[in-house]
Amino acid sequence: MNTAQRLGYGSKERLLIVNADDFGLCRSVNEAVSELLADRAISSATIMMNCPWSADAVNMHMASCPEADVGVHWTLTSEWTAYKWGSICRNHSTASLSGPGGWFPKTSAEVERNADSEEVRQELIAQTEAALSAGVKLSHADSHMGSLYGFHLGKDLLTVAFDVCARYGLPFRLPRRLIPVGGRTIPAEIGDRAKIRVRQAEDRGIVLPDYVTGPEYSLSEGDTYETMKEEGIGLLRQLLPGVTEWISHPSKLTEELRSFHEQPEKREMEARFWRDRDVRETVVRENIRFIGWKELQELQMSLSV
Repeated sequence: MNTAQRLGYGSKERLLIVNADDFGLCRSVNEAVSELLADRAISSATIMMNCPWSADAVNMHMASCPEADVGVHWTLTSEWTAYKWGSICRNHSTASLSGPGGWFPKTSAEVERNADSEEVRQELIAQTEAALSAGVKLSHADSHMGSLYGFHLGKDLLTVAFDVCARYGLPFRLPRRLIPVGGRTIPAEIGDRAKIRVRQAEDRGIVLPDYVTGPEYSLSEGDTYETMKEEGIGLLRQLLPGVTEWISHPSKLTEELRSFHEQPEKREMEARFWRDRDVRETVVRENIRFIGWKELQELQMSLSV
């Protein structure tokens, strides 16, 4: 039984959650995400509580779209050279999560190599509590740069994430089934470990999407909005029955974004994509139904009764 069926939909229905990652990263991202949420062009967003612009994101969320699904974007990396952030946990050591200068490390591989699992647990709790204390009614959780998944060295931190999800009643971004995107293949060891982790999550009552997809994060040489749109429409047409989460990174294209981001044009394209008439018409023609993370959260809550 897929997650769509567990939600009460038909076995062949294709349900889509479009999530905007990195809410709170900067003002340019906050404005784009808030507008897309208010217009219901996307389903949800996840907020980075470590970033200086997180309070601005919360304020925009409360002012323009308080009913929108907003989750916590658990963050353990700080990837940009000119813009940094670090741990917000104040009641427990997080020394193993610190890179040069005391900020989070640049890469997920560094997190896998050095992170102490208990320190990760305390940091995830601190980020979750910060969002709740700010007034956000969290609908789900996910992982910035996939630092919890063990993609690089095989040292995942997912059981820690499951503990925190269970504690706060949050469904989580972990696909029940892996699907290769962009011509990639999935190594056998990753596929086998993913099946174990899915089983562990579901044993804890944590509700997961069936699939996770989205366009390439970076532009390749020669890419334009039209080539990006073609890629995205192709992904929409290929959606499988069940619940799919689409990872998006929308932003307005501003000098602020250009000052630190290496792919600012791509973020503006992703904001534009979900307003594009051709994209919206494809969603209708393909009989794709938009849903939100709150539906998964309500299912999870029902399982805990």
